[in-house]
This record gives sequence, structure tokens and C-alpha cells, in this order.
Amino acid sequence: MLSGVEDTEKMDNIDAMFTHLLGEIDHLSQSLSPEADPPEVDPASLKESTFSIGFTNLYESLNELEDHDLDALVADLGSRSTQQGLCAEQQSSSVQHRHAPPPAVTQHSEAPPNRAELSGAPQTRQPQTKGERVKLALEKLKEAKVTKLIVKVMMSDDSSKTLMVDERQTVREVLDKLFEKTHCDCSIHWSLCENNPELLIERGFEDHESLVELLSSWTRHSENKIYFVSRPQKYVMFTDPQIFYMWKKKRSVFSGTDEMTKQLLIKEHFEGTTVITPNIEGSLYLKENGKKVWKPRYFVLRASGIYYVPKGKTKSSSDLTCFATFEKVNIYITFNYKQKYRAPTNFCFMLKHPCIQKESEHIKFLCCDDEHTLLLWVNSIRIAKYGTALYKNYQAAVSKASTWQLMQSAAQKDRSKSHPIGISTQRDLPLPKIPDDEGFSQESPPDFIPPPPGHTHI
Repeated sequence: MLSGVEDTEKMDNIDAMFTHLLGEIDHLSQSLSPEADPPEVDPASLKESTFSIGFTNLYESLNELEDHDLDALVADLGSRSTQQGLCAEQQSSSVQHRHAPPPAVTQHSEAPPNRAELSGAPQTRQPQTKGERVKLALEKLKEAKVTKLIVKVMMSDDSSKTLMVDERQTVREVLDKLFEKTHCDCSIHWSLCENNPELLIERGFEDHESLVELLSSWTRHSENKIYFVSRPQKYVMFTDPQIFYMWKKKRSVFSGTDEMTKQLLIKEHFEGTTVITPNIEGSLYLKENGKKVWKPRYFVLRASGIYYVPKGKTKSSSDLTCFATFEKVNIYITFNYKQKYRAPTNFCFMLKHPCIQKESEHIKFLCCDDEHTLLLWVNSIRIAKYGTALYKNYQAAVSKASTWQLMQSAAQKDRSKSHPIGISTQRDLPLPKIPDDEGFSQESPPDFIPPPPGHTHI
């Protein structure tokens, strides 16, 4: 009898543990998923929000598109609608054919119907005004499977450009579009950055990432913005690899590193079978969950994640505890955390899941003593997370910049031939500065204003 009571108690304990575990899993899943829409939200408005980013409604975003982009959207949606109609008709015909008796043999075959008849598309006049084209695009978007986003991209002077982005396009391809629209140089430093005003954070999108996929993690009422800005430290791990792979040496040694040494470091750490992560380690400030208290801890970076030494432990590898892995988190730079969270300095960074768009206990905060340490950790983590993809992005950016240089050089030669020495015209304007081979020009194009001071950009 006593044994039965003990068994019952054990089962109760197991049930309680299992229930608690389920509750923790449910709490974690809720924090990592987008916010649920309130029940009173109109489903139509929710559907519209899936077509555009940075606009109050879909009509506004379509109206902001340039004429040729709007025409391309309508044409693409029209072709997709026709293809879907053909596929549906073919599937229907195939099903009927399998269940119908064999047709009688005839001597004459009927003429094949045209594509318009198959798709059932009515013969209507083509829209003439922009308003009519916007209305047509609106109708087709609501009927079609969403594969495009209309995105407002902010410039550093608070002006904006409106782009139509396909779900198959990478950030690199979107940057190329912006180069064409803004007529700026094609420096390797140009970036698309996500800015979250609620958390006071920023992240530069990596060139190989899908922009539509990245934006899908934003909540429906998000105030996040996308900026097209120059970030000189975007590829610093390739322009100055000695900072990351010779970091234990004095900083005065970095400036004297010749180009041959830099290329050897790149070849050794990025061109092998696997990318070698910088073995960065040192003291950082860790923010405790739910508190505005920062405690110094010793952290170590490895390819598999960040590890730290808990309080009272030694710095031996056996005492290291995993702080975070990189599979499902991104790294963000923070702004003004000295005031917001009483951080020891303003040189902080954050690790979080991209779906977390507001304060959460699942966000990890770290603080550095100075800007150089911040640059070292943030970019070393990027190397550990993205590896070979990061190096391929850099090579593609260099190729694009080199092509732009050649085009500018050719244009300059043509201008010299058309305007002999000693003859000047009022139309002669200085060309943008051509970047050198090592660093590329960091000058912003004439129609851009540099980012406002007071922010740390990595």
C-alpha cells in the first residue's frame, strides 16, 4: 500500500515538472513570435500590410513608385496571373481526361485556343493614367500570391526612395538598384541598415540575405525603418584583418601593417576549407535580466558561440559557460544605453532573435569599455556567424566598386577628348572622386548629407 502512495507521488511530481516545462516552452515561443493581432483588426488592412513597408497603406506605397517600376509590377503580375490560369486549366483538363471515355477519332482537329481564352482574361482597354495603373496593380496584388514588397528606404538626409523588392532578391541586388536610383558611387561601404527606435538599436543587413525575408520578421505596427547609408567599418575585417588576427599586439603595430601581410592574413583565415574565427577574449559588462545592473565577466569568442566565466570560477576552459550561440540570433549596435539602461559606457551591443521587436528577457546585452573593443567584438561575431558568405559578399562589393571606377575613368577620358585643353564650358563639372584600390573613397555623393553625429556606426 505504501509503495502505491510513493508511486502516486512520483507521478504527481513528474506531471508537475512536465506542466512547468510546457509552460516555459509556451512562454518562450510567444516571445520569439510576432505579436498577435488584436481581434478588432480588419483582415483587409492586415493583408495590405504584407505588400508594403514604411507606408500607412498599400495605395500610398503604389502611388510612390516611379512610373516604370509601376508598369513593371503590373506587367509581372499580369504574366503571373496568366501562368496560374494556364496551370489551373491544364490540371483541370488532366483530371477530366483521366476520368472521361476516350475521344472518338476525327479527321480534323480544332484550332488551339489562344492564351487570353485559356486564362479567361477579359479584353479591356489598357490603363492610361497613373491612378488607373495603381488601381489595376492594387486589384492584381490582392488576387495574386504575394512575392513582392514595396519598400520605403530612408536616406541620411531624411529623404526617401521607394523600391519594389522581389522575394528572390538579395540585399546586394537591392543595393545595386539604389546605386542606379541615387547615382552615387558604388563604394563597398554602402549598407542597408535596420533601425528600431523602440529598442534604440541598428543592424546592417548582410549582402547575401533576402530583404523580404528580413522584413517579414517585423511586427505589423512596427516603426522600424530601413536606411541607405555609408558604414566605413562594414568590411573592416578584410581591409584591416590585422585588427582581428593580431589583436593582442599594440595598436601602433596595426597602422604599420603592409598590404602583403594583410593579403596573407586574409588567405590564411578566409580562403581555406573553413573560415577561422578570431580568438577574441576579454572583460565585458553583462546586464542582468530584468535589472539595470551591469556586472563584469570574462568572455571568450569561439566559432560555436560566446562563452564566459561565471562568478567565482577560473579562466580555464573547463569553467567556461555558453552565453549564446549564433544560429538564431543577430547582433545589433545600440544607441544611448548609458542613459536608457545605466550602462557603464555607450559602447554596447545586443544579441537577440530577429522576431523580438520590443523589450524581452530573452535579449542579451553586453557593454564594452571603448569603441575599439566594440568594433573588435561585433565584427568578430559577424565572422563567426556568417563565415564564407561574408567573404563572398566582400568580393562582390569590391568587384562592383572596381567596375564603377573603370566606368568613371572611361567617362573622364571621353570628356577630355570632347573638350580639348584650354577650352572650357559651363557644363564642365568635376567628377566624383575615384576611390583608390586599397580603401575606396569614403566621401558621400553630393546629394547625400552625412549621418547625424552622436551615433556609433560599426
